Amino acid sequence: MIEDDGSARDRVMMARALVIARQSRFIAAPNPHVGCLLVKGDTVISEGRTQYAGEAHAEIMALRAAGTAAAGATVYVTLEPCSHHGRTPPCTDALIEAGVARVVAAMEDPNPRVSGRGLQRLREAGIRVECGLLAEQAEPIIKGFVLRMRRGRGRVRAKLAMSMDGRTAMASGESQWITGAPARADVQRQRAASCAILTGSGTVLADNCALTVRPESFADTLGEAQPPGVRQPLRVVLDSRRRVPATARILSADAPTLLLHATDAPAAALPAHVEQVAIPEGASGLDLTTVMRELATRQCNEILVECGPTLTGALLQAGLIDELIVYMAPCIMGSSARPLLQLPLDAMSDKVKLTTLDVRRVGEDWRFTLVPSASRQTKE
Repeated sequence: MIEDDGSARDRVMMARALVIARQSRFIAAPNPHVGCLLVKGDTVISEGRTQYAGEAHAEIMALRAAGTAAAGATVYVTLEPCSHHGRTPPCTDALIEAGVARVVAAMEDPNPRVSGRGLQRLREAGIRVECGLLAEQAEPIIKGFVLRMRRGRGRVRAKLAMSMDGRTAMASGESQWITGAPARADVQRQRAASCAILTGSGTVLADNCALTVRPESFADTLGEAQPPGVRQPLRVVLDSRRRVPATARILSADAPTLLLHATDAPAAALPAHVEQVAIPEGASGLDLTTVMRELATRQCNEILVECGPTLTGALLQAGLIDELIVYMAPCIMGSSARPLLQLPLDAMSDKVKLTTLDVRRVGEDWRFTLVPSASRQTKE
């Protein structure tokens, strides 16, 4: 049964656990980033956060820090402790062995194959268990993981940069730079928190982009140091005809790269470290729903789209974009410049309705976080 203890102390402790969970957002993928506190009375005796894939979960880190003091403690954790063997042993077994008295979880594991089993295992061991405290605040932190578990694909966020008149490049294709250094550093942060960065061959051929996380930009501009051993997201290139040359920066060994092409695409001699997978074609290019399912099989919770107006428009039209992250610069680029999206609409009734989640200033630019209307998002 889902309960919400609701005491002031419990809420303060869980709020702290949520802060800790956010601190592992750059390293935990494909695992959900989780925070954990061990508390006795009003004293926090240890904290833990999810480590790199294959390393310790948040509960284990907190138990290690607490040592024998964990006995009799209350555990505040942002996600139900795991009860199955994966890359690491079950956290439930470690909590039971440590002798904790109480476990307060923000939310159940959304994986339908395991949801509730960890909590039940703890109850069977005589540990007092509550679940549901600050669940509404916990779920957005691991939204991509939740969506992948519930609908079979992760969260897709499209990053766009535009002028005040909605333009993304001059007619010649020149686009560097619309936004300022702080906004571009903020994009590094978005990349670092993503499992995959998706782009199209047109963008690669036009910009010769690398789409890697650059730690020096991330740290210097934002004042937040990267964790040691920065995790580079998977770079995903949609290249139906395999036009991207082997010398392209995005095919370097600096980050893992997946090139998706049509089944009848001509052969291409690409670097051995670049994985190539054939995807069936739809009406106008690779089938985008199949693309997202392919990424789900690779445990991609958070997909950041960085591409041109054609592919972004196609993804939006297909209902495959969950959020738009739009950076707007205080400049005007004129009517001959290229539009934000290639999305032909004829009637006012066809307009795409957006819900604003967040607006904030980043340097001299503005960042909008927007959600398309439910009618634009597929239900799988």
